[in-house]
Amino acid sequence: MSIWTVLVLVAFAAGASAQDCQCNTMKWANCDGTPCVCTILLGDNIRQPLNCSSLIPKCFLMKAEMYRAKKGLSTRTGGKPVESAFVDNDGIYDPECESNGNFKAKQCNNTEECWCVNSAGVRRTDKGDKNIKCDKLVETHWVRLQLTHKPVTTPLNANDLKAAIANAIQTRYGNFDKSMVENVEYDADSRMIVVDVKKPIGNRQHDLANMAYYMEKDVKVLPLFKDDKVKFAPTLGNQNVEMENILVYYVDEEAPTFTMKNLSGGIIAVIVVVVLAVVAGLLVLFFAKKRQDRKYKQAQTSEMATMS
Repeated sequence: MSIWTVLVLVAFAAGASAQDCQCNTMKWANCDGTPCVCTILLGDNIRQPLNCSSLIPKCFLMKAEMYRAKKGLSTRTGGKPVESAFVDNDGIYDPECESNGNFKAKQCNNTEECWCVNSAGVRRTDKGDKNIKCDKLVETHWVRLQLTHKPVTTPLNANDLKAAIANAIQTRYGNFDKSMVENVEYDADSRMIVVDVKKPIGNRQHDLANMAYYMEKDVKVLPLFKDDKVKFAPTLGNQNVEMENILVYYVDEEAPTFTMKNLSGGIIAVIVVVVLAVVAGLLVLFFAKKRQDRKYKQAQTSEMATMS
């Protein structure tokens, strides 16, 4: 074999190896070396090694997004000008992560204001100062995915929807256990699909938050996968059902501890109006009863006077 043939084969092998050395579950990862190692920047000179055979932990994803945003690097696909609000109303922040990618129970977003979060990184307490106590990271065991699909040419068969959704989740999100898709409801008029994904309380093997976060990004046209042209689109019959909106609701193993301080002015105003209306109604009933009693006594007095 000539030296040129050997060089060509070596170059071909090197090229093939370079193509294989990539992170399919994180498009911003840098991959290199033999064996292949993939990392992502979480801060200046802070490279986090990644396990690209599964979904990347949500805490690492949020931290990478914040770093890229601060550095003016793209975090979007498709040029959306505004990111849709999260259900928790706090939006993305710069989280503190454990070494395994879990959120730390207390988050402060590099400020003097802190709060406690669940395993999905969603705030579950009122905000306080740095002395706030967050004894443990409370696990999210149930996520409700409220999806709105794009118009379809053929009406969807609601009976086939659960299996289609479950299969799409399993295929798209790292062999996710589709048996956790407990219930699917469908409102054809509003094109709304409500998906309940639950795991047993105490289960720490499955992470619902990672799957939900990847799905949020898919639907908002901000996919995190290397191949960002593929979408979350369940197949029913001969058509792919694409989504145009998503809201994610989180249910924890322990109830959150929000107080009245956390309510917005509008909600408090509504509560005050309702309370005042109830009080006014009770006062009307009270005075009406008193007036009725007074008339009754006057009638009794008149009757007694007539009899005498």
